[in-house]
Amino acid sequence: MKTDVEELSPTRVKLTIEVPFSELKPSLDKAYREVSKQVRIPGFRPGHVPPRVIDQRLGRGVVLEQAVNDAVPQLYGKALEDNDVRALGQPDLEITQLDDGQQLAFTAEVDIQPKFELPDIDGLPVTVDNATVTPDEVEEYIAGLRERFASLRGVERPAEAGDYVSIDLSASVGGKPVEDAQASGISYEVGSGSVLDGLDEALTGMSAGDASTFTAELTGGQHAGEQAEVSVTVHSVKVKELPELDDEFAQSASEYDTLGEFRAGTRTRLESVKRLQQAGQARDRALEALLDRLDIPLPERLVASETERREHSLDEQLERAGATREAYLASRELTEAGLSAEIAADARRYVKAGFVLDQIARTEELGIEQEELNAYLVEQAYRLGVPADRLAKEIVELGVAVTEVLRAKALDLLAERAAVTDEAGNPVDVKAITAEAKGEAEAVDDEAVDDEAVDDEAGEGAEAGDGAEAGDRAEAVSEAGSADGGAGPADGGADAADGGAKAGEGKPARAGARKAAKAAKAAK
Repeated sequence: MKTDVEELSPTRVKLTIEVPFSELKPSLDKAYREVSKQVRIPGFRPGHVPPRVIDQRLGRGVVLEQAVNDAVPQLYGKALEDNDVRALGQPDLEITQLDDGQQLAFTAEVDIQPKFELPDIDGLPVTVDNATVTPDEVEEYIAGLRERFASLRGVERPAEAGDYVSIDLSASVGGKPVEDAQASGISYEVGSGSVLDGLDEALTGMSAGDASTFTAELTGGQHAGEQAEVSVTVHSVKVKELPELDDEFAQSASEYDTLGEFRAGTRTRLESVKRLQQAGQARDRALEALLDRLDIPLPERLVASETERREHSLDEQLERAGATREAYLASRELTEAGLSAEIAADARRYVKAGFVLDQIARTEELGIEQEELNAYLVEQAYRLGVPADRLAKEIVELGVAVTEVLRAKALDLLAERAAVTDEAGNPVDVKAITAEAKGEAEAVDDEAVDDEAVDDEAGEGAEAGDGAEAGDRAEAVSEAGSADGGAGPADGGADAADGGAKAGEGKPARAGARKAAKAAKAAK
């Protein structure tokens, strides 16, 4: 086989491949066998029809076409390997010559990874935030935890701002009920303004058993922008009671016995979270600094594909959130053109970052262990809410997983070799932070705790503190969800992860971490 490689641009090549007909024999033999199984010719059993009979009855062209279709992908792959061409995406193939018994020739145009030289990554200057925790931050965390552990107590009086009410809502336009604007049993905080304009005013002064109507504009659904008559019925009025800030609360909300120990432990936990955030910032900012030093030609088809993927992903997230693109643009004070430009820039950055991280992985000869691949699959399965074994079966091509794991390792290496300091000028050891986090995760994996009992301790606190139920269920009436906080263009796999750590969850958060760790261990 002879291959000629012509560079059409820094990111696209044309391969001209010429193959002696003798090299097609395995594919021709295979084609004859397949055709022999499919045809029905009197006097011959299926699968035992001689090639000369197939040629006489069906024509040689049928077999040649099948043989070429079978051989070309393999020949193309060998040409890439022999000429060290790193192809991206599917090629544009064209058969230019097919002389039976003589030669097959075809061309393949395909995008390729651009060639570039990496600058020295050692000592790359990077600045991250300080990891200092102030007393105010400790108290803010504890105050948030008290909100989470709050309870609701029924009262026999009219509702006031800050009270929680259980209500039914229904809307009608022109005297006809709006099907997607009916909800019952909603838990709602009076004064929060999170459902419909006018609801707080209507609820203020209402008692259990009272009903009222008011007019509001629907902001979503089929009747978006129309005035609707909304009926509200109050079933109960409750006040939120925070637990006393004492040793008993410390014991119920943490593993500590006294409030003093709880405060000290909280400070330690917040410092640990901030150190993890420093490591995440170091990865992201080291990559940004490296990208700024490189001018790399990018395959426009790949950039366009990534841009389209991000546009589609944004639309899906907005749809799941029950929000419109117009509402999202308004919330971010963006125009459609501005959003498109932002998404396109993010796509270009992601593609460029991928090339850079791939180059680091090759230069440093990074490898991947089966355990690392398993851990990636478990992490993705946990994030998507599916069993890890099922995800592994559904992944047809593990090359994507391998690429992501190698890029993550390259990103870790880049941050570890950078000269990272905080805003105060103190050195930050990213490698030590990562090792510490890994050790803590393994400790959590080995710790035996009754997660369900911990979750039950919160009692009605989740209803009072989270407000999630009210927001989600009332959305059926208001349909005024904002796409902020999750619907923005994704930064892609090159971005640094924070490690999934949240400071403000107490025992329930640790319970979730334990579940994730157990899932990871089970999948190994």
